[in-house]
Amino acid sequence: MTGIWLRLTINIMEYKDYYKTLGVDRKASPEEIKKAFRKLALKYHPDRNKGNKEAEEKFKDINEANEVLSDPQKRARYDQLGDSYSDWQSHGADTGNFNWNDWASAGGRRGQGSQQVNMGDLNDLFGEGGFSDFFSTIFGGMPQSSARRQTRTSPRQSYQQAVEISLEEAYHGTTRMFQVEQRRIEVKIPVGATTGTKVRVKGGGPGGNSDLYLILQVSPDKRYSLNGQDLTTDVKLDLYTAILGGTLKVTTLSGDVTLTIPAGTQPGQLFRLAGKGMPELRSPNTFGNLYVRVKVELPRHLTASQRDLFEKLRKNPLE
Repeated sequence: MTGIWLRLTINIMEYKDYYKTLGVDRKASPEEIKKAFRKLALKYHPDRNKGNKEAEEKFKDINEANEVLSDPQKRARYDQLGDSYSDWQSHGADTGNFNWNDWASAGGRRGQGSQQVNMGDLNDLFGEGGFSDFFSTIFGGMPQSSARRQTRTSPRQSYQQAVEISLEEAYHGTTRMFQVEQRRIEVKIPVGATTGTKVRVKGGGPGGNSDLYLILQVSPDKRYSLNGQDLTTDVKLDLYTAILGGTLKVTTLSGDVTLTIPAGTQPGQLFRLAGKGMPELRSPNTFGNLYVRVKVELPRHLTASQRDLFEKLRKNPLE
């Protein structure tokens, strides 16, 4: 009875368009695929959509699409299936009658050997149903009984999980605690981590015999904008210091510094603080720059004597 049910499931299974899921073209580069995945994973991450089942399912679809399209071998296999499926449809065939099982076991219409990919059980990380039946059929073969799964020798599995960190955590490095089954795992986030950085936790997946990869996303910061290793921040400067010159305290990620302001500084003028930007991931003692953009504040309320001085200046403007 179980075997019949599985066969029916295969017959009505729909083709999953992973390129459409990530919103990229079929000719998209690995960098474009990575960028699309990061953006969507952050948008639909369960931590940002607590209790939203639709977002949770979308997050699973995004991870599955990335699992295939970010792996050259899986992507080639998937593209091969896409060609076969398109040919099938072009001849007027019914979607539900495409023989998924025969295609998967035969390695596709080009006669290549079947590719067995051990998927593991993503339920512990992403809830029930980590990967779809479509993925299981194309990359994992037909489902097997629990007894056969226990006795089969499999390659080491791996899992991915998007993790959001702050800009300060990326600057100084930090740690994250994870509960996987009955284990608590502390993971060190390296100094200089950027969006897209992968942190491997060997043996961190379910069962302890699989690896966990954390895909980091650096969240936007209200004080600084980030461009590579360089930072830009806006600071307020009073009119008198802008005109006459002076000093200004600037807060950086490594502490406060004193910036010398020359006389005649213009609104929006940029000052570069070398080595006060972000550290490099593979060279943590190498830093980018911090660019300080001054926003000159005009006085809102003037005394009679102050106003008189400005009137005199207007009659005899500065050059």
